[in-house]
Amino acid sequence: MKTAAISLPIFLTVFLSCGNNSNNLHFTSVLEGTAIQVPALTGGQISRLLVDTGYQVEVGDTIAVIDTVELSLNESQLHAAMQELESQIELAKIALQQAKTDLDYVEERYDRTLILYQNNTATKQTLDDVSNQLQRAETQHKTAQQNLQTLAAKKEQISAEIKLIRKKINDAVILAPISGVISTKYFEPSEAVPTLTPIVEVIDLNVLDVKIYISEKMLSQVKYGQEAEIRVDGSDKKFTGKISWISPQAEFTPKSVLTPETRTSLVYAVDIKVVNQDGILKHGMPVEVVLGE
Repeated sequence: MKTAAISLPIFLTVFLSCGNNSNNLHFTSVLEGTAIQVPALTGGQISRLLVDTGYQVEVGDTIAVIDTVELSLNESQLHAAMQELESQIELAKIALQQAKTDLDYVEERYDRTLILYQNNTATKQTLDDVSNQLQRAETQHKTAQQNLQTLAAKKEQISAEIKLIRKKINDAVILAPISGVISTKYFEPSEAVPTLTPIVEVIDLNVLDVKIYISEKMLSQVKYGQEAEIRVDGSDKKFTGKISWISPQAEFTPKSVLTPETRTSLVYAVDIKVVNQDGILKHGMPVEVVLGE
């Protein structure tokens, strides 16, 4: 996420500062780092907050820890429910095996009785009695199968709930997603933070962006990969940036900086990336951008 509030003045300065040199294009803009608001994926009370505004963090550093006592208790309950369910599944398997044995026996008895009936050595009543026994055995076998399937589905559900609880517990340790500087701290230790609410903002200052706006007449003088000289007030050191993006479409000058001369002007956004050598450049720092022809 790029912060945009500080970049509004560049629209006006683009038009005021171009053409200082017949061979170069001059612009005034501001530097922008990559800002990421780090959310608390697991909501709850902050038990530890290990950073403060201005702290330098590296990828993977622990920023904060959310209390997980309640989640751990829920996980213990789910494990207990899983153990009870596994016992029920073992009993259901035994019941299914017994129902299958009974069904096989009744099926064989029915086949023998049917042959006897066809040979007129068994009565119709005997065949009907065995047929009813067969239907009951089939029903019992099917019920035992469905019961085992139901328990297996419950096991999958509890397993998924345990994994979800475990993920929430792991997410309670909030890690830095990028290397950078803590620019904003939104909560203090012991405060409760809602789920997915940003807890801090980290700005990556290794590579900074400078956005300038050019007129249609200047498009022929800029191209991807073109180098730009970046000058900072109060320092003789000059930095080199490269054009990484040129907007494919024009846009009107923002209303917040319109003047009677520029309110109908169409401009194209151009993004320049600058490697922050020695960490001299800062987020929001005003700079002069010089593009050579």
